Amino acid sequence: MLRSKWSTELKWLSFLLPALVFYLGFYLVPTLGSAYYSLTDWDGITSKFIGFDNYKEMFHDRMIVTSFRNTVMYTVSITVLQNVVGLLVAMLLVRKFRGVNVMRTMLFMPYIFSTLLIGYVWGFILEPNIGVVNNVLDAIGLDAWKMGWLSDPGTARWMIVLVTIWQCMGYSMVIYIAGLQGIPKNLYESGDLDGAIGWRRFVHITFPLVAPAFTINIVLCLIGNLQLFNQIFALTGGGPGYSTESVATMIYQLGFGSGIRWGYGSALSVTLFACILLLTTVMVTFLRKREVEM
Repeated sequence: MLRSKWSTELKWLSFLLPALVFYLGFYLVPTLGSAYYSLTDWDGITSKFIGFDNYKEMFHDRMIVTSFRNTVMYTVSITVLQNVVGLLVAMLLVRKFRGVNVMRTMLFMPYIFSTLLIGYVWGFILEPNIGVVNNVLDAIGLDAWKMGWLSDPGTARWMIVLVTIWQCMGYSMVIYIAGLQGIPKNLYESGDLDGAIGWRRFVHITFPLVAPAFTINIVLCLIGNLQLFNQIFALTGGGPGYSTESVATMIYQLGFGSGIRWGYGSALSVTLFACILLLTTVMVTFLRKREVEM
């Protein structure tokens, strides 16, 4: 009987083996290898142990400092605006009316498309000579507003932010709709009797009870935006110069761009991983505590 029990358990565990092999081969081993190679001067073929020199160099590398600054800007801007817009749209579309499902589908649909494809399409739309935006401005007599939307560093960064929000807002909206639908209607009725209408209803009833959805959205946005790559790669390629680079695109440039410095890129990827782990832990702890208090 004992042998039969072990045989049954091993049979079920065998179904986990492909996933385990995939996880070890494509995630855990490369991650541990990256941590080691971050301490070396590695060009993909030969490596020389140099300790923490790669990490020290980051603090004096202008491109790396700029990429971290841009990543912070992207993360904060997209996370805040995406959740604000997503919650507002969710509050409008949580109601039942004709065509609401069609509107939900249309707003969610950009999220399921290829990010690179969307980036290239928006790059064409924002192209200064034949792009749709400048041609429309020209047609309605607003020539003074025409500009190189992706050639000016400041404008290009905000175009990346807006395109990312346009694509991902629908995902946040769906999570908020699920949270809003779970709020008992009798709470709103009681709030009406107590005079909680309009803004007071949102502050004292809706926002506290949608806290779990808020936590999920904030954490997912934080993790995704700290690794922002596809939108930047498709829209600007990190340019002009390196003014729109993020940490993720800089890792790619170090490994496959103009110079092959895989050890330096590994150090940057380990640093990014540590930042994501730290910020995610802090945010989850803070937001979970907020849920309990509310």
